[in-house]
Amino acid sequence: IKQKKRHMGDTKHFCPVSLKENFVLYPGLQEHAAKYKEKIYYFLTSEYRDKFLKNPEEYVAHNEPLQAPPLRVCLLGIHGAGKTTCARQIADKLGIFRIQFEEYLQELILPKTKKKVGPSFDEDYEDDYKIPEELEDFSQTMTKTEIEESKQEVELTDEEEAIKANLMDDTELPTEVLDKIVPDWWKKEPFRSTGFILDGFPRTSDEARYLSEQGLCPDVFISIQVEEASILNRLFPPRLKKWKDRRHRKKEYKRKLKELKKKKRV
Repeated sequence: IKQKKRHMGDTKHFCPVSLKENFVLYPGLQEHAAKYKEKIYYFLTSEYRDKFLKNPEEYVAHNEPLQAPPLRVCLLGIHGAGKTTCARQIADKLGIFRIQFEEYLQELILPKTKKKVGPSFDEDYEDDYKIPEELEDFSQTMTKTEIEESKQEVELTDEEEAIKANLMDDTELPTEVLDKIVPDWWKKEPFRSTGFILDGFPRTSDEARYLSEQGLCPDVFISIQVEEASILNRLFPPRLKKWKDRRHRKKEYKRKLKELKKKKRV
């Protein structure tokens, strides 16, 4: 027996309530279906279906077709795979925002930490390069105000401490922190109407589960696979240059200390 073709609604198999309220194309489920004006609509939950049936005209097209959400892309890959380069090119070509997740976290705590934190930045801010207190008066490179500011310890909030721990030790970000960061890219302007490519998120299965539970669906997931030899060739030269610069800084630091000790003796 030939099955009768179903006449789907304006949003096809996507949930119209999720599109209207969250501007996300989320596939509905057949068990949460409803019929309106001889058309079938699928819904994400029974609550969304009931909300639709109370006021269906709010969720269907009238004079113009329903507007589809912009493109939302998640770009994944190991460190050194070239995610940032690819994300920049894709964002320029499609005219969408580029969000580098770890860089965004750095910016949230940068006003208090005054420097970027994490394993790749620790070596650039070693305490060994600080001028000892007994020689500070003989150093003309730092003013008294700068010395006092460097001694002040800035207190971080619990959320900022969680972000710092994530950047330093790769500890999991709590849901409370993610709630204040991630949903805005889907629900608030200018990202809501323009779209974005999210570089480096989700990084773990828990973060992917968080997106799913919040109904924040990327349209595309891109995972970059790279051979280890390619990453080594790409990352080794800049790391070698950084190591040489560090050695040069250490020599300059020792020379400077020697001069300051000489001034103090005089």
